[in-house]
Amino acid sequence: MNRRVFLKGGALSLVTLGLSPSFLRRTALAMDLPRAARGKTLIVLFQRGAADALNVLVPFGDAHYYTARPQLAIGSPARGNGALGAIDLDGYFGLHPSLARLKPLWDRGLLAPIHAVGSPSATRSHFDAQDYMETGTPDRKGTTDGWLNRYLAVKGTCESCAPGEASSPFRAVAMASQTPRILEGASPVVAMTSIEAFSIRTNGGDAERRLEALYRTGNADLIHGSGRDMFEALRVLRAANPLQYRPAAGVQYPGSPFGQRLLQIAQLIKAGVGLEVAFADVGGWDTHVNQGAAQGQLANRLTDFGDSIAALVADLDDRMDDVVILTCSEFGRTVRQNGTGGTDHGHAGAMFVVGGSLTTPQRVHGRWPGLAPDQLYEGRDLALTTDFRAVFSEVAARHLGAAQMDALFPGYRGSDAEWLGLLRG
Repeated sequence: MNRRVFLKGGALSLVTLGLSPSFLRRTALAMDLPRAARGKTLIVLFQRGAADALNVLVPFGDAHYYTARPQLAIGSPARGNGALGAIDLDGYFGLHPSLARLKPLWDRGLLAPIHAVGSPSATRSHFDAQDYMETGTPDRKGTTDGWLNRYLAVKGTCESCAPGEASSPFRAVAMASQTPRILEGASPVVAMTSIEAFSIRTNGGDAERRLEALYRTGNADLIHGSGRDMFEALRVLRAANPLQYRPAAGVQYPGSPFGQRLLQIAQLIKAGVGLEVAFADVGGWDTHVNQGAAQGQLANRLTDFGDSIAALVADLDDRMDDVVILTCSEFGRTVRQNGTGGTDHGHAGAMFVVGGSLTTPQRVHGRWPGLAPDQLYEGRDLALTTDFRAVFSEVAARHLGAAQMDALFPGYRGSDAEWLGLLRG
């Protein structure tokens, strides 16, 4: 039996292992990056399509917001708007009403919103902006790896492993059908649509053993190496038995694909498979037409987004002391609504950092540039005051223990002086 026939026969159906073609290579750059402290996990959630930051984190204290959006603006909580008004955070900013389940996280000091944050690139191309944010190199299209993989690409052993023992095959997991740009690079990464799908569907009792032998005895090419890692991952997953998982009492995740991805990230964390970096994305944020205000297209998307994150935090409970959730989107949207009831591609956006190690509870971070016409970027967009690399580098350093930010973000001239003070060191 040759490899092509076996694969065509479906023995690997529903299995995805995302590995870079250079996954056996360890760069000199990578050797300088330290491993994360044991037990720390970073979860990155990407809102693809450019989420409307001004209706996610509502600047109800800025009168120009209401002038620019007569139909799309979210009402001020002080105007008796009830369930349709913004959820007040600090008297100036509020959450979209569909993010109501995030408000208890703010009250407990677990939620740090960031406004006017994003990429210094002027591009309004979704593809380019996502690429720049995931590689960590704005306006540089030649970068071959993602910034999270540059962090991961270290020596093949881990601090908690015995000498010569490899780190967990589940050190980095993307809940996706293929490896996302942010995790492309030298270090192995598992990409899977679901935990249940990460298994081998066979027609014979010994088919899996025959497949493993085929990989083990084949040529030392990419597929051969990927196969070895795949079987190790399967063994680890079976030993942890996460399919028997039940969320914590009272926790119910949304049944949406995004909600189920976060449920499975919780499964992996609680199963103790060595998960250090997890990634999931969710689309549907490109609201050019019929965006809606407190209700409608964007509101529905935010309900799923907020409820899924809230369920994940409640499920992990005291593990949130060792977990940071970071949300991001490639750019924001125009300050003014357009003629089709939506908003167009903008510039600066908003992020959320969620975790148990925040330094300043109940604070909206970032310098607010204002929405007056003369304060807008190119006369139309929210101006940028925080480079996304300042946020990413602070999270990588203070949560994961990374060093040498110039290696993680080549070409970035910023320093820790630009960090927002989000997390305890």
